[in-house]
Amino acid sequence: MALYETVFIARQDISAAQVEALADTFAGVIAQGGGEVKKREYWGLRTLAFRIKKNRKAHYVLFNIDAPHPAVAEMERTMRINEDVLRFLTVRVEALEEGPSAIMQSRGSREDRPRRSYGDRPSEPREQAAAAAPAEAGAEA
Repeated sequence: MALYETVFIARQDISAAQVEALADTFAGVIAQGGGEVKKREYWGLRTLAFRIKKNRKAHYVLFNIDAPHPAVAEMERTMRINEDVLRFLTVRVEALEEGPSAIMQSRGSREDRPRRSYGDRPSEPREQAAAAAPAEAGAEA
């Protein structure tokens, strides 16, 4: 069987539970075709680079699929018919990526960073330059 990665984006006005039900539907189509969804990631509600069908945001979902081509073609046909799916992209790959995708890794690294409070911010560069100027003038004299 061939290996595929599929990302689809769904309308912003449906809930996350409805997106999961939609993903279950597409995974069921793959299972009926004799394939298997190896990994499924919900990337959340993200801002789009440009409007798509009057939507500024969309729910993103990633599938890693091990299935024959007819099963993937049927899943794409189902996505085309469904009015909640704005766009989808399926790519055939040589090997499926193990572990979390790059999107999920970047989300985790952002949450690991410590938050700074307002008092921890460095002073403005002008203030630093003004404070350093009198000290330099005194050292030259």
